[in-house]
Amino acid sequence: MDRPRHLTARAVTDSLVGSEEPSVRYLVRRDVLGDDPDSRAMRGLADEIRRSPRVAALLDGHGRRGASTYGKWQGAHWVTLALVELAHPGGDRRVAALVDETLDHWTAQRFLRDREVTPWQASGAYVPIIAGRARRCASQHGAALLIAAHFGGVDDRARLIEQRLADWQWPDGGWNCDRRTEASMSSVNETLLPLRGLAAVSGSSAAPVRAAREFLLERRVAFRRTDSRPLHPNVMDLHFPPYWHYDLLAGLDGLAQSGGLADERCERALDLLEARRRADGWWSADARWYRVADTGSNVESVDWGPTGASRRNEWVTVRALAVLRAAGREPGGFGTISRGRA
Repeated sequence: MDRPRHLTARAVTDSLVGSEEPSVRYLVRRDVLGDDPDSRAMRGLADEIRRSPRVAALLDGHGRRGASTYGKWQGAHWVTLALVELAHPGGDRRVAALVDETLDHWTAQRFLRDREVTPWQASGAYVPIIAGRARRCASQHGAALLIAAHFGGVDDRARLIEQRLADWQWPDGGWNCDRRTEASMSSVNETLLPLRGLAAVSGSSAAPVRAAREFLLERRVAFRRTDSRPLHPNVMDLHFPPYWHYDLLAGLDGLAQSGGLADERCERALDLLEARRRADGWWSADARWYRVADTGSNVESVDWGPTGASRRNEWVTVRALAVLRAAGREPGGFGTISRGRA
């Protein structure tokens, strides 16, 4: 006979609270158990994140490889985005320098000028406008805005990015960088990070946030509007980190952060996320968007856990539990479990 579900959930949460990763411990306590981030114990845990081996490896990997700002996944842009996902508290000079580098990069002059062009006309010095729509990889600017909000850098550069995203938003509420004239629909890949970044800076009631949220909700998070099939097979796979890619869990997480998770159009996606839970109460990562190697593209400085249905993944599990808790779907009883390490 299966264990009662609430007991399984408590066993998983107990294990996460005792993780060797301080970020996992922090995230499960903040986002699943509801601990106050301003409490002494949570502030101490945040300081442990700052000094953790994973953070050191990310920062040292960037310094050692000398990647360009957007170099995947070693550049300042990606390292600081990873630190956001880790709940890094800031207060580190190296991190502050990487945040500055990222914001400077995405507010360069070439992103401040728009110009009408033909589909394949060179446009390195400005943002191309084709058939009346800005063809901009808005996930880049959305991530930069999220980074600024997390690290307390909502300065003139962040406000400029906020305005540029609003300028580039398509009529359907999203963004797309597809230069083909016939491309008339936004991309979920290019919409998720702008939604998260704008919600963090502008608030969930801001018009661009509402429009972007509606774009995802019209698709019930992960499905075609016309025939109810998944938007793409990859969207049904769970990953961590998602980087700029979109999937079921990343979409639900973005809607949770932007105030859209209570919408009934999330129900099917939430059902599927619950169905992906293993018998032991954990979730697995189905695939990864990175490699851990010395050279090549899409190379990471750290491993984000195992992939495959037979192996549990802490990062995916804590993210899934946080989404389900935000949706009011998680069994009760968490308040009495052991808090593990401080």
